Amino acid sequence: MAKRISAQRALEMILEEREVFDDDVEAEDSEEEVSEFEDHISENSESDSDFEEDDEIEHQPVPKRRRATGPGRQQPATGPGRQQPATGPGREQPATGRGRQQPAPGPDREQPATGRGHQQSAPGPSCQQPAPGPSLQQPAPGPGRQQPATGQGRQQPATGPGQDSQHGASEEIWMSKNPEIECSSRPRKEPPRKAANVIRMQPGPTRMAVTHTQDIKSSFELFTDSIQKIILDCTNLEGRRVFGERWKEMDQTHLHVYFGVLILAGVFRSKGESAESLWDAETGREIFRATMSLENFHIISRIIHFDNRDDRPARRQRDKLAAIRTVWDKWVSRLPLLYNPGPNVTIDEQLMPFRGRCPFRQYIPSKPTKYGIKIWAACDATSSYAWNLQVYIGKADGGAPEKNQGMRVVLDMSQGLSGHNITCDNFFTSHKLGQELLKRKLTMVGTIRKNKSELPPQLLTSKNRPVKSSKFAYTADTSLVSYVPKKGRNVVLMSTLHGDGRICDQEHHKPEIIMDYNATKGGVDNMDKLVTAYSCKWRTLRWPLVIFFDMLDISANNAFVIWMALNPEWNRGKLQKRRLFLEDLGKALVRPQIEERQHVPRTPASAAIVRRIQEENAGALSTQPKEPQSAEAELVLCT
Repeated sequence: MAKRISAQRALEMILEEREVFDDDVEAEDSEEEVSEFEDHISENSESDSDFEEDDEIEHQPVPKRRRATGPGRQQPATGPGRQQPATGPGREQPATGRGRQQPAPGPDREQPATGRGHQQSAPGPSCQQPAPGPSLQQPAPGPGRQQPATGQGRQQPATGPGQDSQHGASEEIWMSKNPEIECSSRPRKEPPRKAANVIRMQPGPTRMAVTHTQDIKSSFELFTDSIQKIILDCTNLEGRRVFGERWKEMDQTHLHVYFGVLILAGVFRSKGESAESLWDAETGREIFRATMSLENFHIISRIIHFDNRDDRPARRQRDKLAAIRTVWDKWVSRLPLLYNPGPNVTIDEQLMPFRGRCPFRQYIPSKPTKYGIKIWAACDATSSYAWNLQVYIGKADGGAPEKNQGMRVVLDMSQGLSGHNITCDNFFTSHKLGQELLKRKLTMVGTIRKNKSELPPQLLTSKNRPVKSSKFAYTADTSLVSYVPKKGRNVVLMSTLHGDGRICDQEHHKPEIIMDYNATKGGVDNMDKLVTAYSCKWRTLRWPLVIFFDMLDISANNAFVIWMALNPEWNRGKLQKRRLFLEDLGKALVRPQIEERQHVPRTPASAAIVRRIQEENAGALSTQPKEPQSAEAELVLCT
């Protein structure tokens, strides 16, 4: 068939030569000569190879010469989409493909349009010829090749900055270093996962929090009432051991006063400031002298304990956190009972600054403080409510480093969640973690390190890739994306939440996976920023006290989240709502002690505060306040 096409093409060229140089020749003579030449070509065409003839069809140009038009001839157009010239009146057009239907002969036959938007007949059995146009790229010929239409109305796949050309190409199979994981360049058509991302709990404060929250103080006591008895018992035990019979038993009011003083010191940004300056008569704050003496504050800070010191060595042999383990576990178990997180939960680490002696002190050079106690945290991505926490106590003495620590932490911190999405960074993210979370009806979005064995090599390279481009890879239930934010650098993310490679239509052309990750990654970091802004942390060399100060900060922040969820109109229009909340909380905690004080402080400003509060307390004054007395020789707390 290709030989005949070549012969007919040569025939058309001879006819065009004759039209240029011999316009007056009669049509009958021309047909007779053509017939003789056709017979000659058909005899000699057997010696031509198929490859050379196909090449002539594909690449031999039509001579563009000016020729006179004879009777019945039409001058062909020379631009793109020009019509083929007729070969004469009554001339029959040769076929150019298998099974092609011959057009009707004669001058009245209709010439098919070949401009843009028109699809010509296929050159092979199943080959679809693309419509010619100015930007058409001619594919290599071959039977069975299907040509994509490029005329008007066709939607081209995006190959610009937002998406690599793989989406417009055929599906590719990529193998990772892990032979069990096979990736595809196109999404797998799997049934939707109905179990994941179906939250069965109502986000926000629980019924327990709603029924027990009457004011700001009660919202804070939701988190501390379960540990107050343990702290009082251990502190009084330590006070009797140190001071003997001179020790006066602490009660709940004294402990609340200590909490309130610490919170007010954080409100006044007094972290790192000496206690003497806070209690100074000239430069200090009046509220501190009106609440308790400086000596009593130092005594409580020294004596406060969270366990029995006598049996601590035995417990410390198996638990490095023995000095505060009971209080910590009781407090953490209360957090998920008071608030249900939203659809997105962030899991990350928090580093509490501490440079003293601690068996599990960590050094993280990327953190601003570098040295401290590391805490794993799971927070609501929207409200930054601390839903679950875990202190990292390091590896066992003489033991090997923990394997798959990131996966273990995420699985521990997500206990009790169902239908949520977990956002984490590259320390935690892995393909195995995503599969384990799917079994718990949870999804995962996070960055992933490039040395992971589950990544195909095609996603790791960034050379010769355009800026703001994305390359995707898919498994049955996992999506991977490699995004190039700037030249020569790419970031890789893994998601079990997304099933396709949607691209944001903004200027940066970021994939939807990256947009969702950026929107939900800051739950823990934002919580850490909030508690650091008005922190009650005090300078100390006792690491259990450092953890306890962080517990107070997180409790105050969680109480603020619950209070604002229940009272959205509180202080509407004011910018520093959290500072106002902490100030009211601190004053509410110290007020009962001020109302019961028998000794008025010496400074006039502090004494005025005491008198005003006592006068406001209806029926609290049965006698006039006594004259100021020195309490230096007494170990009487909060007088």
